[in-house]
Amino acid sequence: MWAASCLSSCCAACTCGLCTSVASGISGRSARIAYCGLFGLSLIISWILREVAAPLLEKIPWINTFSHTPSKEWFQIDAVLRVSLGNFLFFIIFALMMIGVKDQNDKRDSWHHGGWIAKIVVWGLLIILMFFLPNVIITIYETLSKFGSGLFLLVQVIILLDFTHSWNDAWVEKDERKWYIALLSISVACYIITYVFSGILFMWFNPSGHDCSLNVFFIVMTMILAFAFAVIALHPQVNGSLLPASVISVYCAYLCYSGLSSEPRDYACNGLHNHSKAVSTGTLILGMLTTVLSVLYSAVRAGSSTTFLSPPSSPKSGGGKPLLESKELEAGKEDKKESEARPVTYNYTFFHLIFALASMYSAMLLTGWTGSNADSTELVDVGWTSVWVRICTEWVTAGLYLWSLVAPLILPDREFS
Repeated sequence: MWAASCLSSCCAACTCGLCTSVASGISGRSARIAYCGLFGLSLIISWILREVAAPLLEKIPWINTFSHTPSKEWFQIDAVLRVSLGNFLFFIIFALMMIGVKDQNDKRDSWHHGGWIAKIVVWGLLIILMFFLPNVIITIYETLSKFGSGLFLLVQVIILLDFTHSWNDAWVEKDERKWYIALLSISVACYIITYVFSGILFMWFNPSGHDCSLNVFFIVMTMILAFAFAVIALHPQVNGSLLPASVISVYCAYLCYSGLSSEPRDYACNGLHNHSKAVSTGTLILGMLTTVLSVLYSAVRAGSSTTFLSPPSSPKSGGGKPLLESKELEAGKEDKKESEARPVTYNYTFFHLIFALASMYSAMLLTGWTGSNADSTELVDVGWTSVWVRICTEWVTAGLYLWSLVAPLILPDREFS
């Protein structure tokens, strides 16, 4: 018995030591990955509760306050929104706490990187507490989430533009023939994909025997925009390139498809409505996987690309100094290094804000951008609201890209980087 007790104590001590070392490793090297893990866990919890929480929520009196019990879909949506609200509050609180953090000597820098056990406890408590809130607060949050999701999509577009320009500049700087050929090949391939895919959209969403002028308008507008990107980017007076134009064209074609496929399954112009079960299964698996990867990339990329302060350059020591004076200078420099504040490598507030907006966006995806009028519990992201959000996002993407090309011509006195 004594040996077993001793062994269990040792195991517990080893486990605590392992947890402590893991937390220490996270705080020192990969805090952003840990935050991504928390966000991913919130999506998993939302997904599970969306499927199993309805019978439990029906028994909670401050949630089921209706004279007649709502549909199962209403409780599923409510569960997703409550988890999303807890996740949103966690990240928005950190975003507010990190305002003004510019160097690593700030105590809040350690709050951002360390204390993971406490963070996980707070995160879990916030999600649990959301299930004690009245329905009216959740309704307000649902409305705000639609606007927050639009902001997140806008951030995604800006990050995509930044990525394509960085990619193009990196290959052009190599100044070698093979890289120019690679740029041209990828650009042509992207344009081929754009127009072939647009042709497929005509077959899927413009079935014969139906007046589908709205769908035709969406698809034709996508093709016109792709052509306009290339013409303007290659204009002699515009400092543009074909690679960003082609990548943005593919993205716009994808957004057009995403919007059209979100049309209600009973809509005659939705050519996928005869395959609703197969399509919904694919949407549940592939769609959410794409969403998770997009959200995580956006958060990490946004945090990395918004560095307001660059690390200071190391001062060079002068030559021709006596040995004693040189040692004194080196000692003084070491003391100065300890007292000097090293700038943070990315903007903590913006990083947490991206996750807060992503929490809203993921909730809208899982609830189909609607309240209790979701078409089906097995269909994610379906409804006219989702259609117009996607199409408007496509047009905003096109507008931002075109503005990035023509802005230096319209405003020559301003500097555009």
